[in-house]
Amino acid sequence: MKDLAISVLADPARALTFDVVVRDARGESRHRVAIEADDAARWAKLGAGPSHCVEAAMRFLLDREPKESILGAFDMGVIRRYFPDFDDAFPGYLARPGGAPGRSA
Repeated sequence: MKDLAISVLADPARALTFDVVVRDARGESRHRVAIEADDAARWAKLGAGPSHCVEAAMRFLLDREPKESILGAFDMGVIRRYFPDFDDAFPGYLARPGGAPGRSA
């Protein structure tokens, strides 16, 4: 994940929906990511706003697959279906600068 940049911008027309751009030396990928209100409230208890949650979720995914393999549009809840360890690992991504447990971005 060296030289990786993640840009998260709220969609003003859709609550809790974000446009995400992931850039690295090989190019960029674009994604539309939504977070359910229940999940946003759950992670807010750890001090994380919705946009921070989306960025941390992208870092979680990028630790497991290349940016080109990440769905173009999805709700964060779908991550649990592909990665059952998401709920256990996610607080670590929220807590650390750069989002990745044990890594520097």
